[in-house]
Amino acid sequence: MVRPRPATIAAIVGGESSNSSSTAAPIELGLRPNLPQFALLVAINALVGGLVGVQRAVVPLIGEEEFLVGSAVVLMAFIASFGVTKASANLVSGVLADRWGRRPVLVLGWLLGLPVPFLIMWAPSFEWIVAANMLLGANQGLAWSMTVVMKVDLVGPARRGLALGLNEFAGYVAVAASAWGAGMVAARWGLRPEPFWIAVGCVLLGTVLSVLFVRETRPFAQLEATRHRGATDHAQPVPRFAWVFAETSWRCRGLFAASQAGLVNNLNDGVAWGILPLLLAQRGLGIRAIALAAAIYPLSWGVGQLATGWLSDHTGRRPLIVLGMWVQAGAHLLIGLDVGGALVSGVVGAFLLGVGTAMVYPTLLASIGDQSSANWRARALSVYRFWRDLGYVVGAIASGLIADALGFDWSIHAAGMLTFVSGVVALRWLPRGKHAAQSSALPT
Repeated sequence: MVRPRPATIAAIVGGESSNSSSTAAPIELGLRPNLPQFALLVAINALVGGLVGVQRAVVPLIGEEEFLVGSAVVLMAFIASFGVTKASANLVSGVLADRWGRRPVLVLGWLLGLPVPFLIMWAPSFEWIVAANMLLGANQGLAWSMTVVMKVDLVGPARRGLALGLNEFAGYVAVAASAWGAGMVAARWGLRPEPFWIAVGCVLLGTVLSVLFVRETRPFAQLEATRHRGATDHAQPVPRFAWVFAETSWRCRGLFAASQAGLVNNLNDGVAWGILPLLLAQRGLGIRAIALAAAIYPLSWGVGQLATGWLSDHTGRRPLIVLGMWVQAGAHLLIGLDVGGALVSGVVGAFLLGVGTAMVYPTLLASIGDQSSANWRARALSVYRFWRDLGYVVGAIASGLIADALGFDWSIHAAGMLTFVSGVVALRWLPRGKHAAQSSALPT
């Protein structure tokens, strides 16, 4: 007698049935044949961005004004907790995606995000907000990672930069829209709970769409692996995670250069999220002006990626990454020196910071995809995103310590100097040319 197979987490969230149906259907790589599913994933990533964007203009002010947090290090703890769990979720997302499938991991990310807005809305102490951001980090690490991996699966190598540009465009335009919307609601009705109803709508809709309409994409990655080097490459087992971690983190210079640039880039994001609103408030700006700066940064970041992802397919990854890091460094200089006054330096600096990030963000993801084989790309992307989002932790702690010792201005200056150096490292070690060669090392 055949015993029934025990239930797994993948089966509980519907991944196995979806995967079997996807495997049975004929599949074809490319944007055009997969446009409906690709567009759905773009919309879902916009909801992932909308959930986190609500915090951009509001949460630092909640900590300072409602809970009277006096230390910048303590205040930045909500970003550090977010970064730790997001980085950790990124690290395991690739392994889980290979083991369970992409769709179950996406659904799990949304389930972990469901309590977040309610915890912040009714938090009796700042520690509750720190805890809520741990769940938010897990949500972002799993859900956003899977929208990236699933789009890469669908389109294949030829349109990878465009696909990632569209993904990040949707996510960060939504971050901007929800940051602006939350700021306007907060200016009219207060910091809590009203702004967070935007987040409630995002998390509920994202969960429903992922459960009911998303299909598994792992067979597309398997098809690409078969075509890339033939059936022999496809037959090779997925390399051990320890090998992928070492290859992506330090052993391959090109992958290391991308990983360190990602870490510094998100260090800048953490500074813009936590320090910039407080600096602008210290310079006398109100919440509407702070919300404008908080929104224009992800808006220029998101819109810019429509061009930069596509452009990197034609010019190569290295020029955009290096120049993007140096544009970010210049934006920090503008903000830190208060050129033109608080409003001008805050808004123009935030815009330039977003432009530089747009040049870097999808291009780094595409560079990781270029340098990794299809049979271990999901794991390489998860390792890269681990280091990238660890930048939130480094940025939160370092900028908080510098702010407590020297002031908010010096937190901005320090981030700018580090960003310039990161661009130099990228210039030295990132692969040259339009089509970077894959890592030549073989798994052992």
